[in-house]
Amino acid sequence: MRIDHVLYAAPSLEAAVDDLADRLGVRAAGGGQHPGAGTHNRLLGLGPHTYLEVIAPDPTQPEPASPRPYGVDGVTSGRVVGWALTVDDIDAAVARARSRGFDPGDVIEGQRRTPDGELLRWRLTANARTAGVVPFLIDWGATPHPARSAPAGLTLVSLHVEHPDPAAVEGPLRALGVDIEVREAAAEELVVAVDGPLGVVKNIAAFG
Repeated sequence: MRIDHVLYAAPSLEAAVDDLADRLGVRAAGGGQHPGAGTHNRLLGLGPHTYLEVIAPDPTQPEPASPRPYGVDGVTSGRVVGWALTVDDIDAAVARARSRGFDPGDVIEGQRRTPDGELLRWRLTANARTAGVVPFLIDWGATPHPARSAPAGLTLVSLHVEHPDPAAVEGPLRALGVDIEVREAAAEELVVAVDGPLGVVKNIAAFG
């Protein structure tokens, strides 16, 4: 299992970038627009193969025909809303998960237009639309991995799940080959800790 990226959603992209820069010591950059989805993003590297995606509604795009992905429409403050696993063969990974009792959804296409106009494409599982504590799968194919160009200086220390019914989450996680801790808690949450110039931050969602 390799964590590809963690999603941090907020109502305003620039406000979230400012907030995270103040608290983590590194400013998110790059990213771009998701045409048709009504969102835009900035990125922060969390290591050579992992990054933090800061995502928000894009006021320069028209209202999308479908709800914005990852539950972005409903956020009122910055919080971690989902995460992704890197796979090299997404079709095989989906078949394997289904054979183990969990269906992450069909494989769909994703795209992002960078500030310089380049259109990047990738493939991901449909459970990305709602995200949550169970990860979605992503296959970048020939597209350069975003972590390579994302601002550096942060490292992912840990990620664990909190949930009122851990057993409901553990089954899908096992089917996806995920080996992380699931703690019983009053509310569902992804708790992400990072290390950076300002020291270890035990829960980036606490900044919202």
